[in-house]
This record gives sequence, structure tokens and C-alpha cells, in this order.
Amino acid sequence: MRLASVLTPLSDDNLRLAAQCGVTDIVDRYPGPALADFQKLKARVESFGLRLAVIEGFAPMDNLIYGRDDGTELAAMKNLLRHMGEAGVPVLCYNFMAGTDWVRTRLDVPERGGATVTEFNLADAERAMNLNDSATQIDEAGIDSDALWANLEFFLSELLPVAEAAGVALAMHPDDPPLPSFRGKARIMVENFERLIALADSPSNGICFCQGNFVAMGADIPDAIRRLGPRIRYVHFRDVAGTAENFRETFHDNGPTDMPAAIRAYREAGFDGPIRPDHVPQFAGEAGEPGYTMRGRLFAFGYIRALLQATEN
Repeated sequence: MRLASVLTPLSDDNLRLAAQCGVTDIVDRYPGPALADFQKLKARVESFGLRLAVIEGFAPMDNLIYGRDDGTELAAMKNLLRHMGEAGVPVLCYNFMAGTDWVRTRLDVPERGGATVTEFNLADAERAMNLNDSATQIDEAGIDSDALWANLEFFLSELLPVAEAAGVALAMHPDDPPLPSFRGKARIMVENFERLIALADSPSNGICFCQGNFVAMGADIPDAIRRLGPRIRYVHFRDVAGTAENFRETFHDNGPTDMPAAIRAYREAGFDGPIRPDHVPQFAGEAGEPGYTMRGRLFAFGYIRALLQATEN
């Protein structure tokens, strides 16, 4: 497995710090529509001895999810995959949540030693916006599960041949929170990953195994990893306490999941791709996007590296 990270911001200091902590792979958002955007980002990452391994976030596909694309987003997504292939970036992480991305209702729940974490509470969610990104507006158009499955099948039929030719894997992220519906929109990526796999027998039809979401679904984590292992292309290594209706993030070492058992399960499943900490606690004195500040990530780097080393044999 390769220790990966998103860095916010993607500054020279953070790139240097990540390399010093043993990170090998970098995850960044869609950099733009031109091949030059990818090449510039890749060259910058590689100048610190790191590899650009995953594109995650801001992919131009909102209308494709709703089935109302006029062809513009489909063309943009195909170009995105081709550019990733040309730049040698092997994984595209995406989700199929209509109208929102991940949602939290609190950003300041106390954790160990006064560090703060994010929380989702369904009872408060109707008045909650997507607090992780105040610039994001919720699309209030409704959509049912049948329409989402049909749109996903079309999406994969069009994009997987391009992804295969480019040598890129699509990695589907679970719905977050993993509820059957939210704000009048169905959510299909909750316990339906076998159905996703069955839609297309392609090595490029993969999964982002976001542990926290599977915990909130009530899954046995090692069992789920072994079951889905052949299609796991990318891992969000995180933990939560609670249920899909009401959960909070935790430090990596004090949530309910047996994290060493999870790492052993990835090894048994043959997973050797990028694994990154996600939604880390915010430490005292830090400012920035909750869940994505740097000190909690540094703690997670050391914890994950220790688990990887301890389970090598």
C-alpha cells in the first residue's frame, strides 16, 4: 500500500512536510480542462519526490448524475480520463450523490484533548447546508433510485471504455452520510456495491473504500474489505462513532473499528494502491477547513505508517 494524502492547501511547505512524513502519493482536485493543467500539477508534485496518484473532487459531472447533461459534461469527463492517462494519474475518485457532496451538521464537536471533529445528525440536517464548502449550493431537484441507477449505467457505459484505454480506474465513493435518501433525493451508493460491480465487468469499474461510511452503514469492516477487495482501487482510512443518522468523526486510533485488522484485510485482499487519512480532527491553534487541517493529518500519517509496517509479514 502507498501512503497518500490530500493537502489543503497544496503549498510547498505542505508538500515538503508530507514527503518528510513518508507520504508517497498525492491526491488533488480536478485541475482544469486542459492537458497542460494536469502536466503542470504533476510536475509540481513530482518536484518534491511525490507521485500524483488520484484526482478527487470537482469533476464536471453534476448534470450527468441527474441525467440532464447536453453532452458537455460527458465530453469533459472523457477528456478528463484521457488527460489523466496521458499524465500517468491512475485513479479518479467520484461519487454519485445528486445535489450535494458530503454533509455535516456540526464542525466543532469536542474529541480527545479538546481537538474538534465534524458530526452529522439527521435531526438537524434539514436546516444544514453543505458546511464543508460554503460556496457549494444544494440543488433541490429531486430524483429517485431508478433514475439514478439508469444514469449511472449510462455514465459507466460511456466512460469505462475511455478509462480502460487510458489505464485509469474509476473509484466510486460511498454516499456520505450513507442514507437511503436525503433532502428528497435517493442515494444508491449505500449497500449496493455488488450491484455497481455487476453493472460493468471492467477492471476500471472500481471502488473507493471509505471506511467511515462503511462503519456508519453497520458493516463488518474486515469482512467488507475482503468481499469487495478485488475492486478496491483507493482507500479513505477513517473511523466514525455512531450510525448513519447520527455520527461523529474520531481520531484514527480511538474509534470503534479494529484498524490493524482492517489493514490486514487490505493485505489479504491484495490491495496495494493509495490509502489516505480522511476527515482528521482539528488540533488546538489550527485554522482552516474542518477535517482537512494539517496537524491531525500528521498524526494520521504516523499511525498509518506504523500499521503498515506492523502488518508487513
